[in-house]
Amino acid sequence: MNLVADYGEGCYAWSTDGRKHLDMATGIGVLSTGHCHPRVVAAIQEQAGRMIMAQQNIFPASRPMIALIERFRDIMPAELSQYVFVSSGSEAVDNAIKIARNATGRPNIITFDGAFHGRTYGAMAATTSKTVYRQTFGPLPAGLLAAPYPYCLHCKARTPATGYELAPSVGEAYARRGCCGGPLEALEWMLKMHTAPQETAAILIEPILGEGGFLTPPPGFLDALRALCDKHGMLLIFDEVQAGVGRTGTWWAHQQLGGAAPDLMTFAKGVASGFPFAGVAARPELFKNMSPGMLGGTYGGNTLGCAAAAATIDVIREEGLLDNVRERGAQLMRGLVDIAARNPAIKDVRGRGLMVAVELGAADGSFPAPYGLAGKVTAAAGRRDMLLLSAGARETIRFLPPLIVGEKEIDDALRIFEESLDEALAAV
Repeated sequence: MNLVADYGEGCYAWSTDGRKHLDMATGIGVLSTGHCHPRVVAAIQEQAGRMIMAQQNIFPASRPMIALIERFRDIMPAELSQYVFVSSGSEAVDNAIKIARNATGRPNIITFDGAFHGRTYGAMAATTSKTVYRQTFGPLPAGLLAAPYPYCLHCKARTPATGYELAPSVGEAYARRGCCGGPLEALEWMLKMHTAPQETAAILIEPILGEGGFLTPPPGFLDALRALCDKHGMLLIFDEVQAGVGRTGTWWAHQQLGGAAPDLMTFAKGVASGFPFAGVAARPELFKNMSPGMLGGTYGGNTLGCAAAAATIDVIREEGLLDNVRERGAQLMRGLVDIAARNPAIKDVRGRGLMVAVELGAADGSFPAPYGLAGKVTAAAGRRDMLLLSAGARETIRFLPPLIVGEKEIDDALRIFEESLDEALAAV
């Protein structure tokens, strides 16, 4: 669609041709409180009238930064009490890599197939969700190695005992999801064949893969990574850029996937309701070898971003949005499973909260899906005035509605999606 954005409100965006679009993409998940939430707008406007810029090399802190850190104390894992504030998720990942290498004195970082960590050179070297993000830009920085991610739907070792059912990856269905153990075994072999533990600084993982297709790891996987890191003196980094800040129904996605706590965690996207703001939260002892000037950036910790982030946290907490995410997420997943019962092309429904995806096969339920099917579905949805996104190298559709989304908007989204899928399948 050749659309020119005009304005937005709540769950909807208007284009300059007057069309009203139901937004199930929210700028790739950044509009957590919806378009132009009044409290976020007011916080930005008020701060803009007080001070637009307080450069962090000149002012070590600002009033809105202190207010934001106070709010983070209530929602961050207790161990992560020191912050580096930047402007994008890519910068956050780059800084997490720098901190891990500096703190351990080791060069290598293990990432996972299908991960998306950003487009700057360090983050891009850790990204394997699609070749398009890296092609023609090499050589890339060294020391980032990708391990197999547990993609259970396509696992070659599936047996009746470790089978895969089409059911939301929550509750009992998730608890029953066994794992063949192959990805963990491959990770152990990587430490024997590709990067020795004594030269491996950290394991970097999205608790739920974002751009890679909204994959949820099998039960116990993150806990096993924590144990492996502890065994070898490596750090564990959770990239919560897309999955964090209430998107999955808890403040951080990893909190509902086991007891593993990270040593560092990146955040961005929804933290400031669309205002460019991001950061790294880390254990404070990881900075002991840092000298002034080793981390930073002109716009890091900017006052407007801090104000927007503080207001976003207030809205999520005070307007009960975590409960809404869980309720509307359950509605969305139930609806997609119902559609799958009528349409065998839907092979998987996965994710958590309002971070939900469906993976598609062919019309008869076989693999592979027709090339470009996901793009045809999003285009058909666009013609019906709904904004959707694809995800990953396989044919996958993702839903990222604002955390304020209501029951009616979810029902409308399900209806439009089913109509769009039927249209797309009829055209291939």
